[in-house]
Amino acid sequence: MNDQPTTPPPGHHPYFPHPAPQGPPPEGPPAMTQTAPLPVGRRPRRAGLATAVLATAVVVGGAAGVGGAAAWSALDGNGTSSAGGAGTPTTSQVVDTPDSPAPQGSVEAVAAKVLPSVVKIDVSGAQGSGSGSGIILSSDGEILTNNHVVEVAGNGGSIVVEFNDGTDAKAQVLGTDPLTDTAVIKAEGVSGLTPATIGKSSDLKVGQSVVAIGSPFGLDSTVTSGIVSALDRPVNVGTDSQNNATTYPAIQTDAAINPGNSGGALVDLDGNVVGINASIRTAGAVEGEAGSIGLGFAIPMDEVMPVVDQMAKGETPTHARLGIQVSDAASGEGAQITDGAEVQDVTAGSTADDAGLAKGDVITKVDDHVISSADSLVATIRSYRPGDQVTVTYLHDGNSKTVTLTLDSDAQTSNS
Repeated sequence: MNDQPTTPPPGHHPYFPHPAPQGPPPEGPPAMTQTAPLPVGRRPRRAGLATAVLATAVVVGGAAGVGGAAAWSALDGNGTSSAGGAGTPTTSQVVDTPDSPAPQGSVEAVAAKVLPSVVKIDVSGAQGSGSGSGIILSSDGEILTNNHVVEVAGNGGSIVVEFNDGTDAKAQVLGTDPLTDTAVIKAEGVSGLTPATIGKSSDLKVGQSVVAIGSPFGLDSTVTSGIVSALDRPVNVGTDSQNNATTYPAIQTDAAINPGNSGGALVDLDGNVVGINASIRTAGAVEGEAGSIGLGFAIPMDEVMPVVDQMAKGETPTHARLGIQVSDAASGEGAQITDGAEVQDVTAGSTADDAGLAKGDVITKVDDHVISSADSLVATIRSYRPGDQVTVTYLHDGNSKTVTLTLDSDAQTSNS
């Protein structure tokens, strides 16, 4: 491939506050571009993504420091309230309200089901330390999280998983995949855990209620709720060491997602995990820490589960590819403006080459997915698997054409 845009996206990872490793820039102008990383603090931040719009940023990350960020106030045991005037004591009555089961489909019922399946992950390494979240996949300790959460540990660092019941265990990495920003770790010496129920992200509808569960700012077992704001939103959070873009067709939600939520669960009202909370867009930062403004993004489960299965088995993850490099479509002087992904280079012998795609062609659709930009194409191709057959609609010399092709695999080129 490479089916990726051609400049790095600016932004920073507020979930995981540590300097992000910088790979070579991608090869085309994406919709989002990369900014400088946040400074390292008690729990460091990671660099991530942002748009070119002034004063807003899309950020991904997994860890956050809490110290000094929260203020607590409480009345001591001898304190009194004087609603009726000075010197007028008040008496409160304690009413015993019997417990009742939470209504099915309520946020309370979802929390009761899912909280035992979501963990806090503390990591430390040469780059610093931080905390994120994870989703239990098996009773013996396999846990799904974000790559940018565990990469802080690097080689020789430590990972500790804190469970909902207050216990903890050391963990080791089974596999990582920078291209989908996912990782699978294994907690040591545990059994009898409660695996999460994996749902179908393809069943989601815009406006549907969802719940986010994780450890924002290190506050474990935190539950927030909202709706699905949009689907298939192309989110670009940077590139790997081989210049491949980390771009995915995200679930957008207004459920509050903050630093530390990375790797946690986005679930439907049946308690099924439909996404991995991974990035946010923010309008600013307080004390160097970006926060939620109701624009969060989760990696959809349908697209990522084949990769997760590969990592859990210790295999190198594979991804679909067209075998082209693209940029946002550009129009020449006097030409009609066209949305799409413009082909900048075609790899010899690739499926795109065999199908006749050439430099200057503009891809406007893959199957029923409208392609509006380079990021849009990359995110769409990432939603397929190697060997899948797709129909590509493109403009060649101003004429619309279609071709059906079988997607290649990056198995021979990926080191992720």
